[in-house]
Amino acid sequence: MKPVKILSVDDEQDLELLLTQYFRRKIRKGEYEFFFAHNGLEALTVLLKEKDIDIILSDINMPEMDGLTLLTKVNEMRNPALKCIMVSAYGDMGNIRSAMNNGAFDFATKPIDLDDLSVTIEKAVEQIEYIKNSQMEHTQLESIKSDLAVAREIQQAILPRIFPPFPENERVLDLAALMEPAKDVGGDFYDFFRLDEEHIGLVMADVSGKGIPAAIFMAVSRTLVRTVGMQGYSPEETLRKSNELLASESVDCMFVTVFYAIYNIKTGDIQYCNGGHNSPYILRANGTIEQLPVSPNGIVGVVKGLEFKGAETHLDAGDTIIMYTDGVNEAINSQEEEYGDARMEETLKSLNGKTCREVIDGQLASVKAFAGDAEQSDDITIMAVRRKA
Repeated sequence: MKPVKILSVDDEQDLELLLTQYFRRKIRKGEYEFFFAHNGLEALTVLLKEKDIDIILSDINMPEMDGLTLLTKVNEMRNPALKCIMVSAYGDMGNIRSAMNNGAFDFATKPIDLDDLSVTIEKAVEQIEYIKNSQMEHTQLESIKSDLAVAREIQQAILPRIFPPFPENERVLDLAALMEPAKDVGGDFYDFFRLDEEHIGLVMADVSGKGIPAAIFMAVSRTLVRTVGMQGYSPEETLRKSNELLASESVDCMFVTVFYAIYNIKTGDIQYCNGGHNSPYILRANGTIEQLPVSPNGIVGVVKGLEFKGAETHLDAGDTIIMYTDGVNEAINSQEEEYGDARMEETLKSLNGKTCREVIDGQLASVKAFAGDAEQSDDITIMAVRRKA
């Protein structure tokens, strides 16, 4: 443990001997370390050399630079962990009052009662330790905040962000997506990737929990699903293999719900498998809306040996499939009311005929308007795919 560094500033030479004699045990044990100056100018020189002085014990009335001027200079350093104890004659209450009004920690009167001064120094040490601990915690929090900001950028960079993603198919395909985490980083993710000239893989997923653990598990899950999917496996086999890999490495029973689909750009056919995720909506060109059947499959990443059942659907020209996470339909407002499926369906129907980006932006705006001032309760992720022709 570092010693408390005390700078005594006084033009009376015998004070140095008095202090070193009285506090000799603490000095010997390495608890206190004293420095001495005889006026304010000397004190500033010491402070420039010894930048970690904790306490200044300063006389008010001194030649060249008095204690009140020194106190002003110390205040300019803006170091809340540096405490000043001012000393003056008993009757000099005007200067003592000025010192206290200008930020002195405490005062002592001459002749100095060393027992009382010892108590005052101990009080100052307690304050200093509290401030230094607070400063250290603040520094740590700022470091964490900085790390989270970088993690957020990395996480966003993991997700595809170039739209339109397949410009060579822009005449027949419209695709847009977004992920808005509730915290600095989140556990939701979307993904899409080309499998061959006719097929693209589509992924919408939600990892259990929030924050950094969910973000790490999200990155692992996204990599596994993408890697397995790009090998050309069917949706049900992709989830089966992904589940085996994730379940074998599962930590703290974390899991992920996954909707994985293979979309045929030419025919509009969709093969999909839903691993415990929200059922997507299909917004038909005629203005109707339908939701895919509820998944009979389990979640991904908890139990090995699960089998997953796939299904099929189809998009006609002008139809749009909307995949999302429960941060949309389970959004909460300040009255603890839930956004709900019915409100989501009405919103999506009102966006019929819009581009995928407009559908996503409109849905997000509706959720935010509903939630109002309430804190975002969960990550919000939406992806829309429209068959244009």
